[in-house]
Order: sequence, then structure tokens, then C-alpha cells
Amino acid sequence: MELNIKENSKNKLVAEIKGEDHTFCNILAKRLLANSNVKVAAYRIDHPMIRVPTLMVETSSGSPKDAILETLKGMSKEFQDFQKAFDKEV
Repeated sequence: MELNIKENSKNKLVAEIKGEDHTFCNILAKRLLANSNVKVAAYRIDHPMIRVPTLMVETSSGSPKDAILETLKGMSKEFQDFQKAFDKEV
């Protein structure tokens, strides 16, 4: 995964996420929207042959960077919990 920040201001962050696709970006955007400080969380893939998603996060308060980090930490914990449950069952 390679991250290329296109815009980084007080309330808006736009970044290309090379090496990822709809799977990761869709989960991340939906989870970001669960944060009450996030006004907009969306991504787009401009060309299907190039496949480089662009993520855009805009917040009403707090920084987009903090919102993304908080969301990723929550996702990581859920994946660890799932892995433990899965390991226990199989």
C-alpha cells in the first residue's frame, strides 16, 4: 500500500491509496461515517484500468487524520476479535 496525500487542511484530507481497492476503501468510508465528527467520507476510483482509489474525508470538528486513525484502530480491534473467535472455533 502506498499513500499519496493530495490535500491536507484543518477539516479536509484527500489521499490516493495505491494498492487497495473497493474492499478496503468501502469499509473505511462506511466506518468513518459512524464518527459524529465526520461530515463526508467517500472514495472514488477514476479509471478501472488504473485502479487507484482516492479517499476524501471532511470533518465538522477535529482533524480528518485523527478520525482516520481512530477508525483504523477500531477496525484493527474488530479484526483481532474475529481472528480469536475464528481460531477458537476451527
